[in-house]
Amino acid sequence: MVSGKAQADDGQATGTGVIGEQAEEAQATGGQAPTASGSDSEIARLTALVEEYRNESLRARADYDNLRKRTEREKAEFKAYANEGLIKDLIDVYENLERALDAAKKPDVQTSQLIRGLEMVYVQMKVVLGQYGLKPIDCVGQKFDPRTMEAMMQEISDDKEEDTVLEEFQRGYTLSSKVIRCSKVKVSKR
Repeated sequence: MVSGKAQADDGQATGTGVIGEQAEEAQATGGQAPTASGSDSEIARLTALVEEYRNESLRARADYDNLRKRTEREKAEFKAYANEGLIKDLIDVYENLERALDAAKKPDVQTSQLIRGLEMVYVQMKVVLGQYGLKPIDCVGQKFDPRTMEAMMQEISDDKEEDTVLEEFQRGYTLSSKVIRCSKVKVSKR
């Protein structure tokens, strides 16, 4: 037989023991009973965090892809129109050369007039290209420079210092300060 005091102690133990704590925790978490490990809410939070990071990663990848495509499009556009100013300036030279050719076909044209017209077109072309930074490489009589010249031949010369450019076969050019075509030359040797 259990005494009244023992029953009261049992009631207190039951009310405030492990079962009572679980009931209080369930009330605090919105009525959900906790699991044995108590980590369902942690799993849900981490799953949401992973999903958020995944979405951010997808957005960043899409942004990068769009940036790459836009950059390629702008680069192609720039390349297509980069020489627009030069082409506009060369149109006049082109048309003057065309006029000179038409004049040369006429039976009554004098050679001196044709030569004078071609010289004018040549000067006009030289001025336009010079405005855009094109300069011929001066090499005859200079010391051979492998950065701006390409030796095609060598010739024995007692009156010239070794590696002096004797003759230019093809003119070289710089565009601003960059060599865009090397001069093809004949170089002296002893």
